[in-house]
Amino acid sequence: MKAKKWLEEKEIEFEQRDIKEEKPTAEELKTWWRKSGLPLKRFFNTSGKLYKEMQLKDRIPNMSEDEQIELLASDGMLVKRPILVQNEKVLVGFKEKEWQEIL
Repeated sequence: MKAKKWLEEKEIEFEQRDIKEEKPTAEELKTWWRKSGLPLKRFFNTSGKLYKEMQLKDRIPNMSEDEQIELLASDGMLVKRPILVQNEKVLVGFKEKEWQEIL
């Protein structure tokens, strides 16, 4: 919620999406990943209960990129939040300095 509060304080308009309820599609995830320039593993919510229950830390290194994307698309709880999509830029997680640079 830090990100939402930060956006509101800066009076920056944004569209909020609950990705637990409205899961991102594999195609969306693939697009976001490419635009972000980040390793795909950064899109996983590594501190989440489901990630730990599924023992993904050990499984992800042996999965193809497509398998990882399909897994992320299968459950919004696996996806790290927030994700900021701004034109051709995508940021994962809230780091104020990074957000200031693109907004």
